[in-house]
Amino acid sequence: MKILIYTFLGLAAGLLIFNLFHVDFEEPFEGESFAAVVGVGASLCAIILLIILKIAIKIKEKIKS
Repeated sequence: MKILIYTFLGLAAGLLIFNLFHVDFEEPFEGESFAAVVGVGASLCAIILLIILKIAIKIKEKIKS
């Protein structure tokens, strides 16, 4: 499970960086740039959720032992 979480974190970080390069900062909400902004938001959400999952697993292990 640990390897899977780190793999997904890496993929989300890669997509975040990829989408940041495609954002036109002069007009971020027009054309293909809007899709990149949505991708950045989705990547950030995925990263936050994976970090919460990682913390929850650590708490579960501490309660178990």
